[in-house]
Amino acid sequence: MDLKNLLPNNQKKLYGYNNEFTELVKLYKNKKLPSKIFLTGPKGIGKATMAYHLINYIFSSKEEYQYDLSNLEINNLNKSHKLILHNTHPNFHLVDIMKDKKIIEISQIRQMINYSTKSTFNNNERIILIDNVENLNLNSLNSLLKIVEEPNENTLFILIFDSNKNILNTLKSRCLKFNLYLSFSQSVEITNKILNSNILDLISEDFLHYYNTPGDFINLINFANSLNLNLKEFDLKKFLIHLIDAGYYKNNTFIKNNIYKYIELYLLKLMKGSTSKNKINILYNESIKKIANMKKYNLDQESIMIDLKTKLFNG
Repeated sequence: MDLKNLLPNNQKKLYGYNNEFTELVKLYKNKKLPSKIFLTGPKGIGKATMAYHLINYIFSSKEEYQYDLSNLEINNLNKSHKLILHNTHPNFHLVDIMKDKKIIEISQIRQMINYSTKSTFNNNERIILIDNVENLNLNSLNSLLKIVEEPNENTLFILIFDSNKNILNTLKSRCLKFNLYLSFSQSVEITNKILNSNILDLISEDFLHYYNTPGDFINLINFANSLNLNLKEFDLKKFLIHLIDAGYYKNNTFIKNNIYKYIELYLLKLMKGSTSKNKINILYNESIKKIANMKKYNLDQESIMIDLKTKLFNG
């Protein structure tokens, strides 16, 4: 399975957000689409995918191989789709966290502002997509606020934000906001459609839980495939021990972002099936506090992981 084909900018079909997308298209057709759109929801829920579909709908409306509105599908032959895939579209600019960085840097916002002041190609719409807005520092946020408050003519801003993080209300209040949500069953159904396979043929039931998004499932499967791991043969305990022993939490982005969620899930499952709930509850609270302190005070991650492994799996 090729991860590149499953990235948001290459998802040909849009699943789960028919109503939201139809509303955006209606606003655009009636020339009432605001110049600032705010898409929020848990990571992996499909915010960026919906953004790229709206972008393609707008750009392709003046081109050959237009967006298929009846099936919510991007035409693979469309010129703008190909240009965006290669990051060469003259009227599209993406701002996101660069590789090996933790935040969107002020230099990226300055570059975007400089881009937004120039004339658009063929006087067509310009679209600026800013993903992971929650990772802007205060200076970057303030700079962004200024340009968002008074955007240049013919410029659309689409801001994508992880709803589990905090963001300035002053920024949110300036945008048309869409809060995207999927139920657990919808997430599983959409994942099956994207993968063209049953998720339970690829992972054990131990990995299923209520806050998994399609992005979570897909990234988990691609991580396992990259290491030739058969997740049907792993339960959560065995998987976590493998992650810690191999040190994947140090250098794999997906594991860095999700290992603590899997630890929390493991503890919750222990609590559910244990007769010593008080003991598990104490362990749960201690572990969550230790993880929180590590993030807050930038403590040594390796020693924390070794300690957690000892207490969780050997205790």
